[in-house]
Parts: sequence; C-alpha cells; structure tokens
Amino acid sequence: QVQLVESGGGSVQPGGSLRLSCAASESIRSIWSVYWYRQAPGKQRELVASITIGGTTDYADSVKDRFTISRDNTKNTVYLQINSLRPEDTAVYYCNARRTMFTPLGSWGQGTQVTVSS
Repeated sequence: QVQLVESGGGSVQPGGSLRLSCAASESIRSIWSVYWYRQAPGKQRELVASITIGGTTDYADSVKDRFTISRDNTKNTVYLQINSLRPEDTAVYYCNARRTMFTPLGSWGQGTQVTVSS
C-alpha cells in the first residue's frame, strides 16, 4: 500500500481557506487514484474528493465549487484546497489511495484536523 501523511489542517473562521497536503513516501506517478475523506465527530467517514492518474477529479455535492483536489507528481503530493469554509466542514481529513484500479484502499493515517468556528 502507499504510505501517505496528511498535513495542513488548522482552526479557521467561517469563510476562510486552507490547503491540505497528502505526501507520499514514493512516486505517485503511477498511483491509480488518490482520495480525500473526512470524518466529523459522531459521523461516518465520507469521501469528499478524488483524483485519478489521468487527472480526472470528482467531488461530493457538499463540497463542489469550494474544494479543489490536485496532484503534483514532482513532489509526490496531492493537495486539497478548501475555500469558503463552513462550520460543517469541521472534521478530521484523511487521504488514501489505490495503487491500481483493482487494489483496495490502504490503511488510514492520523489525518489532519480542520476546525471551522467563529
């Protein structure tokens, strides 16, 4: 499985922005797809964004037009730019990956906490 480390979380006011990073311990050029999930207190983990090896992106309806996922193969890092933050975006954000289209997700890391409050 691909080893990934999340970072970039923090506490922000509503309307603020953050850029989360998901750094891989190996080249991501051939990684089939990378995902950002989040888990709010008392709720199930949910998929918020994904990006494929070809650069195709997909988003949960709740974050469309506010979140942008991107990958920098030269830095082995996938980013999640999150804008217009809302209190309901408060959660621990995790990244994960599928090495190929046939492999399952890897184990979960520590995640990075995003807290949105005034």
